[in-house]
Amino acid sequence: MRILLFTGKGGVGKTTAAAGTATLAARRGERTLVLSTDAAHSLGDAFGVAVGAEPTPVADRLHVQQVDAQRRFEASWQEVQHYLLSVLDAAGVDRITAEELTVLPGAEEVLALLEVRAQALSGRWDVIVVDCAPTAETLRLLALPEALGWYMERIFPTERRVVRALRPVLTRAAGVPMPQDSVFDALERLHADLREVHELLTGEQASVRLVLTPETVVVAEARRSLTNLSLFGYRVDGVVANRVFPTDGADDWRGAWVETQTRVLEEVEQSFAGLPVWRSAYHSREPVGADELATFAEAAYGTHDPLARPEGPGPMLVERTEEGARLRIALPFAARTDVHLARHGDDLVVTVGSYRRLLTLPAALGRMRVAGARVDDGALQVRFTTEEER
Repeated sequence: MRILLFTGKGGVGKTTAAAGTATLAARRGERTLVLSTDAAHSLGDAFGVAVGAEPTPVADRLHVQQVDAQRRFEASWQEVQHYLLSVLDAAGVDRITAEELTVLPGAEEVLALLEVRAQALSGRWDVIVVDCAPTAETLRLLALPEALGWYMERIFPTERRVVRALRPVLTRAAGVPMPQDSVFDALERLHADLREVHELLTGEQASVRLVLTPETVVVAEARRSLTNLSLFGYRVDGVVANRVFPTDGADDWRGAWVETQTRVLEEVEQSFAGLPVWRSAYHSREPVGADELATFAEAAYGTHDPLARPEGPGPMLVERTEEGARLRIALPFAARTDVHLARHGDDLVVTVGSYRRLLTLPAALGRMRVAGARVDDGALQVRFTTEEER
């Protein structure tokens, strides 16, 4: 199976790029699903058809789905929400306000990722293409499974034991109901599902493609996205540069745009060296329908295989050395001053800008001490030595 995720700054054409790639895959004979986790849900508009919450056929071997995040939310969060509503009710909060307070910001988008996992496990598809939310939202979504995992493995078991043992006393003392085992069970199921999502999307069969337009601000955000996606273990395998003005027959007005875009595209090639940069020409209107989307994608990919799997090592690599081991985490564009590293027990805490990753070290590294670290050649390299060498 091949899983491709498309993301980028809002308005750069990521939905078109995702839909076009999916159309090419289907025309190659692959059973293909393209689905959207973006609340804007533009996939139906791209294909010019009505698309629902279940996979809808739009062409031979091609299905489209706009994830019903609300339904996913209700299925996965209902037990927890009912408990929170009972707490707020005991505190005197009216029902309407309580329902608003128990809907966590971004929860629906997070739970939409569970649909990706469900479809991947169904065995119905050879290729799944995901039209993700704009970049900032996508990064938060993809970071959540690991962040929740830290809490669930270290804090959650203790909380559950304490509440179970003291539930009658706490209920009388606090005056509000304490969570039943069903609430904890629901949280554990959610954590397990999200952990599987993380493993699926960081596996060798999955990769992310960044979509951008040749504008300085958009390219800067794409560079930051590459850094942060790599931090959390997601592999970026290419960049789609969309809405590129043709250089032939340009008048004075368009010539100025061509000149500006040419400079920015040179920067793109330099910034994303080692990654393919697929260019798509500017059109007077967005392609609509399977035929136009296929034409768009064919022109962008040219002779490249749109389903090719990325080569080389992933964003994180552990190597044995004579002194101990070396951990390498790809952080393209990150400067030494952007990165902060700390050790907390068996966890390595890596902070890049506003994003933080708590990386649980493998047992072999957990027994070693950090001997040094540096940011070099687009990567954070951490040296470990054995305990005996202290």
